Amino acid sequence: MDLGIKGKRALVCASSKGLGLGCAEALAAAGVDLVMNARGAEALQASAERLRVQYGVDIVTVVADVATQEGQAEVIKAAQGVDILVNNAGGPPPGMWTDWDREDFIQALDANMLAPIALIKALVPDMMERGWGRVVNITSQSVRAPIAVLGLSNSARTGLTGYVAGTSRQVAGKGVTINNLLPGIHATDRADSLDGGVVKAKGITMDEARAERAATIPAGRYGTREEFGAACAFLCSQHAGFIVGQSILLDGGATNITM
Repeated sequence: MDLGIKGKRALVCASSKGLGLGCAEALAAAGVDLVMNARGAEALQASAERLRVQYGVDIVTVVADVATQEGQAEVIKAAQGVDILVNNAGGPPPGMWTDWDREDFIQALDANMLAPIALIKALVPDMMERGWGRVVNITSQSVRAPIAVLGLSNSARTGLTGYVAGTSRQVAGKGVTINNLLPGIHATDRADSLDGGVVKAKGITMDEARAERAATIPAGRYGTREEFGAACAFLCSQHAGFIVGQSILLDGGATNITM
């Protein structure tokens, strides 16, 4: 399918690896020029150069932490005039409700709620003026069904979801859509981190921890960054203009809900 976005320009946050890289890859394959952001310079530059060579698109890199105001300013400066915004940031650490204090919640909100909102506020007005734009927020399956050990993520990402629910309806008439992609477990560093916690808690091997988690997923496996990226690229396409304010699960059926 021709996504109809060749020649558009996108900002993809936290895109040096994992799900963010999957989104950057899929957009580059569709002919979209990129602004790629991450905190680690080496991995970011390597990923950007590979995509330049493979797809022949223009890529600007910004090494910055979008959870900070300084990092947001750097990214926003580089991303002026983008047509597509993919918000993404690493999730907060797992734990129990007794572990977290106010500062833990502030850090989670800064990274997973307030940073995406800041980028939306900075970049969407220009999209509205041009009459076309796409915003995709990478959040979590925990928005639909909370995961006890991810209470920080549950809280911050659900707050962003509420903001998107209202805001998306206000900008849709100008040709701009805002939607959320809710990943379950994918084969990324985040999954390795969570599985590592299980290894430590249960005294089992990493392979055993992965097999145990995969058994809870009806699809019987972890997702891949490539299939996640393809879903993101579709939401950014010319064909997705009637999808507004939705939170779409990509979790292999792991979230046991009817709607």
